[in-house]
Amino acid sequence: MTDGMTNAMSNDAGKAEDEITVVHLMRHGEVHNPEGVLYGRKPGYHLSDLGLRMADRVAEHLAGRDITHVVASPLERAQETAQPIAKAHGLDLATDGRLIEAENVFEGKTFGVGDGALKKPANWKYLTNPFRPSWGEPYVEQVVRMMGALGAARDAARGHEAVCVSHQLPIWIVRSFAERRRLWHDPRKRQCTLASLTTFTFRGDKIVSVGYSEPARDLVPAHLLAGAKPVKGGAKAFGA
Repeated sequence: MTDGMTNAMSNDAGKAEDEITVVHLMRHGEVHNPEGVLYGRKPGYHLSDLGLRMADRVAEHLAGRDITHVVASPLERAQETAQPIAKAHGLDLATDGRLIEAENVFEGKTFGVGDGALKKPANWKYLTNPFRPSWGEPYVEQVVRMMGALGAARDAARGHEAVCVSHQLPIWIVRSFAERRRLWHDPRKRQCTLASLTTFTFRGDKIVSVGYSEPARDLVPAHLLAGAKPVKGGAKAFGA
């Protein structure tokens, strides 16, 4: 191998290591859920009219960005949120099962504050270990699959930007991991509002920064904004 070829390969490797790629991890918009069910991975839950407006708003917000890849969880609410973004950039919408909602034993039940599943003693056995957690998919497993999905999106959009539409808990967990926080947490304090963007910037394969924004904040009901106090029966408006 000549010195010229060696230098060229070295320069290419250096460029790859310095290449900036941005991956926006987006939470879906509001879901039509008048019964207040914790829908989890159950099919058949679609965006509400307000949720569709949220999706359009974020598509408008991202219209001028260098987005070359759009991918979503297989659940309807995520697919419907991602479609306007993909359309705005002339892209086919991809699906990645690793972006799916976290598994939860309370799926299909009401889970409001002061009512629903928590009042039933038969369910208390699922609340014994908040560190794992005992009621659903382990946090560590969520980190593994979400980091895999982020890495795949980064590779698909090298040197450009990607959008991945997912769900509140997996987004918060992978952000907590990237920012070196403990994974167990108070769900009321998650900073992951409906239609929000948690943005990971990569230099090469390494995450160098994490940002957060709410392009549709004015459309989000006040009690669903990050850090808002929950209200009794509030599950009727919550999206996961």
